[in-house]
Amino acid sequence: MQINLTGHHIEITASLRGYVEEKFTKLERHFDQINNVHVILNVQKMQQTAEAKIHLKKGEVFAVSEHADMYAAIDSLIDKLDRQVIKHKEKLIKH
Repeated sequence: MQINLTGHHIEITASLRGYVEEKFTKLERHFDQINNVHVILNVQKMQQTAEAKIHLKKGEVFAVSEHADMYAAIDSLIDKLDRQVIKHKEKLIKH
């Protein structure tokens, strides 16, 4: 799985990059056919936004999360993506 991490108005530190990579390994345990992940971290005034687009086998998943803390926004983003990836996996099994 390749993770592309982009920051808008924020510097991507090693600890932030490590945190994102650690969280996305959770998704990889649920669905191992994740090809590419594009994560954008954005800061506007007091609002921290994290968004991600995952390229899966036979589909794409997109989610956005906002919070006052960047780490909390990433946690919320991972939860949203986790639900969508599991739903996508169930659809593939049904077909």
